[in-house]
Amino acid sequence: MDKDDMVDISTRKEAWEWAKALCYYAGENDDFLNGFWKELIGSEGIYKEFVYYLTNRTFLCEYKIQGYSVIDIMVWQMDHFKARLDDDRSGMKQNGDRMLLMAFDTMLKMEKDPVKYVSLMQSETGTDYPEKY
Repeated sequence: MDKDDMVDISTRKEAWEWAKALCYYAGENDDFLNGFWKELIGSEGIYKEFVYYLTNRTFLCEYKIQGYSVIDIMVWQMDHFKARLDDDRSGMKQNGDRMLLMAFDTMLKMEKDPVKYVSLMQSETGTDYPEKY
């Protein structure tokens, strides 16, 4: 085993532990964690973004799906769920771990069905403005 393989194994273990902690603090169960992890390690681009955030506590935003990065997804989610954030039914207002986890989880879903999520991001802004209705 060469040095790069050892780093990959160490990084994967660290990423797993962090995913587990994020799920715990986000209030998600083991079924969610296991499904999230399976999808995460199956996506080279999103896994790289996840590990980069873990290591640097900032976003890489190198991997995009139809032009959208994980930050774009997080902003959309915050805007889309603005009303629920105001009364905190979503649990995200006071839970940064949940917001982060849901952004990565949505990006994994978006990777599988980009048309659906791009359409949602472009149509469901959550913002009230005169031309909306």
